Amino acid sequence: MWDRLGVLTDEVSPDLAEALEWTAAQGLKHVEIRMVNGKNIADLGDEQVLSVRRQVENKGLYVSAVASPLFKCALDPSRPVASGDTFGQGEEGVEAHFAKLDRVIAIAKLLGTTRIRIFSFWREAEPQRYVPDIVRHLRRAGEIAQAAGVQLLLENEPSCNGGYAEEVAQLVQEIGMPSVRGLWDPGNEVYGGREAYPSGYTAMKSALAHVHLKDAYLREDGSPRCVPLGSGLVPVKAQIEALEADGYAGLYTIETHFVPNGGSAKTGTRMSLDALRALLETDRSPYGERLADASEEV
Repeated sequence: MWDRLGVLTDEVSPDLAEALEWTAAQGLKHVEIRMVNGKNIADLGDEQVLSVRRQVENKGLYVSAVASPLFKCALDPSRPVASGDTFGQGEEGVEAHFAKLDRVIAIAKLLGTTRIRIFSFWREAEPQRYVPDIVRHLRRAGEIAQAAGVQLLLENEPSCNGGYAEEVAQLVQEIGMPSVRGLWDPGNEVYGGREAYPSGYTAMKSALAHVHLKDAYLREDGSPRCVPLGSGLVPVKAQIEALEADGYAGLYTIETHFVPNGGSAKTGTRMSLDALRALLETDRSPYGERLADASEEV
């Protein structure tokens, strides 16, 4: 899987040049783009986007996906819903996100990728009640994506209606289009208080087309905490071995959401990369089952 491993650049540094230098030096192969020098990729103009691509390719890397905030919005602003990080984007309505979809597709093409990460609207009090509405909107998005020759990757995100593996798998199945597939993040499953492997993976494996790697555990009060890979509740080695054994040929992207006390995002991501290498070689994380002095960045 090493030839298919990459990283989200802003999980290394908000400075794109610094992030790319580090990524190339680590021997990683690709980058996902979310924030560039403090701006969401969706807010960049064409020349800025082309500059990003040149910088990426000059380091011998390629852009694997646009990690967009698409459809992190309320289905109906009159209803109370959960919310989460939008990475520099203001709260907007559904139609504004469809307009943003057109722009993000154009950005993806300028970056040379066909993959765009999306979400399933802020989580309702009763998500299953609104599945038909969610499917209708995301099928419309899938039709736009299909016509444009790109693929939308629906991530399991606890603050959204497709918060967990079984919910994303249901949405992907009901949408029923190859242009909308699942983005499996085992760490997000744990972050939301669910078992990532084998339960989450079993529900998700027929729907997924992309994988994010992070780890987390739950404190005694039930709140989640991100830690380096192998230091939390995700059985990272077993999960990756299962993916490979099941014929998964897609990409892996490190997205740690972890910053050690007194350290930086780059340090946190380096610790996770080091831990991943150790886990796949020796079955043990160099940081143990829990990293007691870890802090999280959300």
